[in-house]
Amino acid sequence: METGPDMIAELRALAAKVETLAQRVQRLAEENRSLRLQQEQLANDRSQLLAKNEQARSRVEAMIARLKSLEQHT
Repeated sequence: METGPDMIAELRALAAKVETLAQRVQRLAEENRSLRLQQEQLANDRSQLLAKNEQARSRVEAMIARLKSLEQHT
């Protein structure tokens, strides 16, 4: 196997490409981790909002029932 200037240049170019690829993989892994955390937070927020919505609906239904009850007694 010949290790002339052309081969050394090819190896350096390949090493640079591998380094660029490794950096891209690292960046994508960090982005993926961040997106997963964001997705988890959004799911938690959604769950809390659904619970608050259910509580509000229950209170409104209770108020309507009381108003109907008052209406029937008058």
